[in-house]
Formats: sequence, structure tokens, C-alpha cells
Amino acid sequence: MLSGSETFVRNHGRHLTRWTPEYLGAIRVDSPLSDVDDVIAFPDGGFLPLRLTGRSAALRALLRELRPDVVHAHFAGDGYLISHAAAGTPLVVTVHGHDVTRQPAAPGPRGLRYRRNLRTVFRRADLILAVSSFIADRAIACGADPAKVRVHHTGVPLPAAPAPDSGTDTDVLFVGRFIDKKGVTDLAAALSTMPGVRAAFLGSGPLEAAIRRRLPHAVFPGAQPSSVVAEWMARAKVLAAPSRTAADGDTEGLPTTVVEAMALGRPVVATRHSGIPEAVVHGSTGLLGPERDPDTLAANLRDLLADDGLRERMGKQARAYAEEHFDLRRQSARLEDLYDGLAG
Repeated sequence: MLSGSETFVRNHGRHLTRWTPEYLGAIRVDSPLSDVDDVIAFPDGGFLPLRLTGRSAALRALLRELRPDVVHAHFAGDGYLISHAAAGTPLVVTVHGHDVTRQPAAPGPRGLRYRRNLRTVFRRADLILAVSSFIADRAIACGADPAKVRVHHTGVPLPAAPAPDSGTDTDVLFVGRFIDKKGVTDLAAALSTMPGVRAAFLGSGPLEAAIRRRLPHAVFPGAQPSSVVAEWMARAKVLAAPSRTAADGDTEGLPTTVVEAMALGRPVVATRHSGIPEAVVHGSTGLLGPERDPDTLAANLRDLLADDGLRERMGKQARAYAEEHFDLRRQSARLEDLYDGLAG
């Protein structure tokens, strides 16, 4: 509690107006999102029995003490771990991506056990939220009752006004982990054909060294908190999100960074991957291409970088689309409506 990449958990919790959130995790991790008020079930570790059996008397006692009206678990795996202890309390589980794509496809006993646990949590959950329509379909394919599944897009904070395009000092910005499903190697291949383009890569991961070697003139500020990410987005002309299905089946839900850039009035160049087309409307809020296609990615980046008018028009449309579909306050209010329905 709480991974630094899971800003959406805090964001929605902080914008609830009729419900009061309590944050419960198994262990505390060193993260900018960690909070001293988080309730930690196993402060000294020792939660292996919970992981092995899905049961914990200590966790059940802690939930009885907290007396929640609704339990909302993010990711199916964590939903399973708390589902037995939460018996008798309405349970909401949000699935985000890998929990219904890569993990169910794992081979051998590990995959068999995960699929069994997934069916269990889907049976126990009263409501299953998916961050995109694609992920909703994957959850149903994994055994979720369609009557329980709802699409709930993750909301993002909307700045008072979009950032101006003038004065930007970065042409192309990438934000995310340097891993296969983020398509960062495709972006590096595309940018290697675009000399003079100022590129910045925010994040870290196992592919970073290879990207640095291929793009020695790019900037690599490392992983940054959300406030710094927003500053980089405001200084960039275009956000690149070339996500793809990884070799092990890992798939995005709908990258939050895509919507955050749109909220700042930045067009996005991305791929037709998972839920991305639910935010990046080709020719309107950005440009899309096939997965694993650096040539199309480079062509789309060139089109936007070369045409100030096109970039400005798409940026305005991106901002308007984010306001209508991904406003954090509006999406948090919708979440509260769902809670109300479960609590009766």
C-alpha cells in the first residue's frame, strides 16, 4: 500500500463527496503514494498464509473493526485475497489489464491456480468494474457474469485550462515503464528515423539501457511523481503511447497517462490497443496506428509535429473529450452512485 503507479486509487478516493474512504493494504511499500493513515493488515509481513489459502482470521477481524459499507478492491488478485474476509459486505472489484490478460494465460500450476482464484472472486464480487470495454470483454471471457460487469473509466484531474502549445521544449514525450507492453522499443525505432526530434522518456524499467543506446540524444529524467509528469506533459507537443500486447499476453487497460495528456490539451499518437481507442479518437483527439508498427508511428508523429494548426486543433478536441468522458470529479460521482446501489 500503495504502489507509486496507482495514482488512480488516491485520486478517486480524494474526490468522493458522499462516501469516506479508508485505505487498507497487506503491507506498506516505499512509495510517494504511501500514507501514514493507511491501515496495514500485516505490518511485520507474514501474509504468506493469506496468499496460499485466501483466508486470514486477522484480516477478517480487521475488517470487522473497520465496518465498511462497501469494500472496493483494485485488481482481481487483491480482490480474491480480501473476498473471503469481506464476506457479508458488498464487494466491488476493478480489473485493470494484466489481471484478466497475462495472468490467466500463465502456464502450468501457477496459471491453473490463478484461473481458479479468478473464478472465485468473480463469483463473490457483487460488482465488477472494468477500465475499458476491451477489459470488460476479457473479464467476461474469463468467467465474469456479464450482469455484474460495468465499464468505469478512470478519471483524471482536469487543470483549469489546457497548457499552451507555445514555448514547448520537448517534441515527443513517453511516460511509463520500460517494458514490452508499453511499446517503448517501437517508439525508439520510430524516433531513430527522425533526427532532430527532441524526445523525453519518463519512467524506468528493464528496457531502459537498450533505449538509451539507441537514442543517445533523448532525455531520461527517470520515474517521476504525478506533479512532475504533468509539468513534462505541459512542455511537450505530443504524447506517444505505442502500447502493444506483450509476448506473454500482458495487455493495457487504458493508460492513465493518455487521458492526463489529453486533459492538458495534448494530442496523443498511439496504437489501436485495448482501451486506447476509447480515448484517442483517430483524426480527432490524436492519431492511431497498428501495434508493432514503427513506420506508421513515425509517420503519425511527423504529421503532428509538422503541422501546428493540426496539433492545436487536436489538442483542443482532446481536452474537450477528456472533460466529457474522463473528468475525475464526474467519474468519482458515478463511482459513488454505484456504491449507493450496493449499500442499499
